[in-house]
Amino acid sequence: MEEAFTADDLIDCYRRGVFPMADSRDDDGVFLIDPQRRGVLPLDSLHLSRRLARTVRNEPFEIRIDTAFPQVVAACAKSAPGREDTWINPTIELLYRDLFARGVAHSVECWQGYQLVGGLYGVSLGGAFFGESMFSRVRDASKVALVHLVARLLVGGYRLLDCQFVTDHLTRFGVVEIPRAEYHRRLANALTVEGDFSAFQGNGQAALQAISQAS
Repeated sequence: MEEAFTADDLIDCYRRGVFPMADSRDDDGVFLIDPQRRGVLPLDSLHLSRRLARTVRNEPFEIRIDTAFPQVVAACAKSAPGREDTWINPTIELLYRDLFARGVAHSVECWQGYQLVGGLYGVSLGGAFFGESMFSRVRDASKVALVHLVARLLVGGYRLLDCQFVTDHLTRFGVVEIPRAEYHRRLANALTVEGDFSAFQGNGQAALQAISQAS
């Protein structure tokens, strides 16, 4: 009988540079990927347009951390225009909820009043953050969440932001593609330090300042 894939197994996979996916939302199976080329966002070279910087500074959203993790994952798993199917199936949702309960997974959330309108989630190990998915229900919400994530990682002493794959959307922010061997080298280096995900407590202006100082 095949043993169940557990949160402990998932943590071990991340430490080895491997991450999970499913063929579709309706497929209960999980498979592991260690791609030949990996997308990473260098923390000291985030590309930030003037318009987005202005939006972050104006603070159209209340940024919260880890207050609605299951809701963020569920929102990322839902179909959306241009993304009719997702790789986040119920098995993966439960695994990430387990990681969140252990303090290993985190969400960055954009709120307007009582409405969760955007955000992202990922896994934090040592000085590495593995970005998993993001969603947006209003303009710029996921982008603002990403800016706040980068500021948080910079202030917290992280060394690696893993984006898994390069997309046109992520390329605008400075995500680059590196060979597997280089990714594993950077991952090993990042795992030698202990990042502090809670170190950053600032507003939009403070986030922009942290990013500017690192550039």
